[in-house]
Formats: sequence, C-alpha cells, structure tokens
Amino acid sequence: MRLPGAPAATPAAARPTDAERVRSVLARAHSMTVVVDGVRHEVRHLGDGDPLARLHLHPAVPAHGHSASLLGDGRPSIRLEFTDVAPTPVRDRVRARVTVLGHLLTPYAGADTADDSAATCVEYGQAVLETAAGTSYLALEELEGARPDPLAPYEAGMLTHLLDEHPELVTLLLRLVRPRPAAGVVRVLPLALDRYGITLRLEERTGHRDVRLPFPSPLDDVEQSGAQIQALLSAARRRSHPNTLPA
Repeated sequence: MRLPGAPAATPAAARPTDAERVRSVLARAHSMTVVVDGVRHEVRHLGDGDPLARLHLHPAVPAHGHSASLLGDGRPSIRLEFTDVAPTPVRDRVRARVTVLGHLLTPYAGADTADDSAATCVEYGQAVLETAAGTSYLALEELEGARPDPLAPYEAGMLTHLLDEHPELVTLLLRLVRPRPAAGVVRVLPLALDRYGITLRLEERTGHRDVRLPFPSPLDDVEQSGAQIQALLSAARRRSHPNTLPA
C-alpha cells in the first residue's frame, strides 16, 4: 500500500529509520484501535507516553518446527492500529499508518486500568509501517532498539505555531528547496518536524510533493531545536532569489 504523495529524495542519514518513525508515531498518538480476536475497541485519550508501555512484548517461540506466532496456537490475536495525521491543514493529512500484530499471552487488560500489574502480555508478530514511500515490516529487535524522536511530543505545537504565528518563515524556507519550486505550486505548508530536519509540502494545482530540509546536524533534545531552525532560516536568507508563494 502507498499513501498519496511521494517524498523527494534525501540522503538516508537525514531522515529517521523506519523503527524510529514507528516509535515516534506511538509516542505522539492520542488514540488507537485495538482489535482482539476480531472485536474492535476504540481507545481514545491515551495520555502521555508510549502506548506500548501498557504491553509486555515477548518474542515468538518456535514450537515443533513451526512458529507459534504464525499458527496462533489457539490464542486470541491482537492488532493495534495507529494513524499519524499531520497537525497542519495539508492535503492528504495521513502521513503514516502503524499496525502492531501479535497474539495474547494474557487477557487484554484494556487501556483504562491504572494498575501497571494488569498490563497485557503479547507474543509479538510484527509491526507494519505504511507511508508514501511504501510498506515496511519491523521485527521486535528493531522496535526495541529504536527510540522516539525527541521532538515527537512537541511537533504538533511547534508546526502549528510556525504556521499560525510566522507564516512568512515558511515562505522563506522555500529558498532552500532544490530544484526551485515550479510555477504550479500554489501553497506551501510545514508537514513534519523531527530531529533530522523539517519537511515542507508543496501543493500544486494537481497533486503535491514533499521536500525535506535537513538540519546542519541531528538534534539530541528539544532544547536544540531553536538553534537548528534558526540555522536553516539564516541559510535561506543568504539565498538571493525571492519567493512570493502564499504560506
């Protein structure tokens, strides 16, 4: 599956790994759908923190030459579904979908219990990440080895502040876009922000394209974001050509 739109080519070092992106989607999620043995549960108001903290993920253990995860071994299946929606009013606001698949080792405890001892144990199957670039499948080791982006909890507020309070800066960042925006671009909006840089969506009369503007160096924490954004803006001001596209 491919979501609408396709990101412009950017060096791999200037973007999150698939595992980092999954962990970031989970870190900023406000809701999710849990499907237990075909029964859907809509969970809203997740609060702060990674929803996977409510689950104990266990690796699949092969049984009699077959994967117990694939056979299910009679245990109820569980599927967690997350949709990553852009905080700004871009076209095609769904940036990614994440699905975590597995089988229950203990009864599903639900999301409303405050008892940490009631967390659900799950035999992990796989995580699926769907983006405009395609579909990726992640093993448990990849998910456990990744960390959420340090900007993930703050991204929505930072992007909406940029758009609402400083739209002229969004237009200024267009000076860094290569190749230069075509005459068919009618609007530009900030789409995403992570430790590696900011992504702009250039909307044309028919379709759109996404362009990543990498920071001089990746961030380690949110306190470094101001200096890195200012570095991009300074580089944009040094570019000589003007832009008059609406932000």
